[in-house]
Amino acid sequence: MFEIDAVKNPTFCENIGYLAKLFLDHKNVYDDTSPFLYYVMTENDDEGQHMVGYFSKEKESQKGWNLSCILILPFHQRKGYGKFLITFSYELSLIEKKPGGPETPLSDLGRASYVSWWTQRIIDYIRKHKHEQFTIADITRETCIVEKDIIETLVRVYLFVE
Repeated sequence: MFEIDAVKNPTFCENIGYLAKLFLDHKNVYDDTSPFLYYVMTENDDEGQHMVGYFSKEKESQKGWNLSCILILPFHQRKGYGKFLITFSYELSLIEKKPGGPETPLSDLGRASYVSWWTQRIIDYIRKHKHEQFTIADITRETCIVEKDIIETLVRVYLFVE
């Protein structure tokens, strides 16, 4: 995993945005990538490092977004890399002590990935604290998932179970 600052590597970051545009219909490509950090994931083999995907993140998000764009190259999908990058974005939120979430609106595939990820994290939290009282705010503090996303996920799970 590499962290790339768009201020220091503007051409690379602009090009990675163009690459994402090839696979994501809703992707906006910005001329000024300087407000973003890019986290590039690679697979390593005898021939070197090969990009499998990335996510971008605003350095200072006014809306609390911890991930702006995520792309796993099509031939590397279904390997768990997307969930890994989502997890990584929330780990960064925990380090920063800033609850966050993805930039919206989400694509259908993005929403499905996030709902699955949020559901698993919330279930993990509930199992860990099953003999304690807790609030949504407590879940947010430990997971950095914003309260709105926790509530929407709990409602989805409840409606699915019924």
